[in-house]
Amino acid sequence: MTNIICVVGPTASGKTGLSIALAKEYDAEILSCDSMQIYRHMDIGTAKPTAEEMDGIVHHMIDVAEPTESFSVSRYVEMADPIVQDILRRGKRCIIVGGTGLYVDSLIAGRTFAPYPETGKRQELEAMAEEKGMAHMRAYLRTFDPESAERLQDLRRIIRACEVYLETGKTITQHNKETAALPPKYTPLWLGLDFTDRAQLYSRIDRRVDIMFRDGLVEEIRGLLEKGLSPTATGLQAIGYKEPLAALRGEMTMDEAADKIKLETRRYAKRQLTWFRRNKDIRWIRQQEPVSLQAAMEQARTALSTAF
Repeated sequence: MTNIICVVGPTASGKTGLSIALAKEYDAEILSCDSMQIYRHMDIGTAKPTAEEMDGIVHHMIDVAEPTESFSVSRYVEMADPIVQDILRRGKRCIIVGGTGLYVDSLIAGRTFAPYPETGKRQELEAMAEEKGMAHMRAYLRTFDPESAERLQDLRRIIRACEVYLETGKTITQHNKETAALPPKYTPLWLGLDFTDRAQLYSRIDRRVDIMFRDGLVEEIRGLLEKGLSPTATGLQAIGYKEPLAALRGEMTMDEAADKIKLETRRYAKRQLTWFRRNKDIRWIRQQEPVSLQAAMEQARTALSTAF
């Protein structure tokens, strides 16, 4: 028996609606596992559930950081795990919902992380990256951790991998293998949302982007800048924010920015699916357009009937 449900899948697959319906039926609280919904003041471009959509269900790990902060998986686990423990202590179920695979996997595993010492190494690496660029940093990482150099696509994570090695003498690949060998902290029921036709998911992504612009995405970004947020702030480097920022700088039209968001979000969704399909414990709920929450709930109930 488990009191934890993980609802995962690509962006725009309907995770929010299903998780809220499940929370109502199974007396649960929701813990968001989304690396962008953690940021305050960034609502439209991150597709945060509105108060109306939450419908009285308690949500955790939303709006817990400023857009200027560089958030990490270790910090996420450090903040989220006590919340899971508290929900379970109060006799309720916990629904972990989101598409950030590294975050949810690390939380479920109870993974420990290498320390973040304040020795100045990270600042030196950041200065190196600013001067010489991402290609140089990847080449540098490859000299002592070729596996991570091949795998990592994000400059911040490349810098982190270099930092871990310089501070500990142990590559982050070695560290991850050692922690992954430990038994997981939690044994949840995994539910994954996907579509029988990939084109249907891409169509939903396109519609979501159009709705974001209609609902004021550009005005949200302008408001953040007017409040003094730097265009280089961590939060504004995300898909959905960096493209309109480029348009505001005159580097492209806003229509071109919208098309760019759609393209990059489709690519991100593909990476999410690749990540989650490695998890053999996920019970996939295959959907078709138009999506039926009732049909998804029926499949979820069937899976949950053996877990609760």
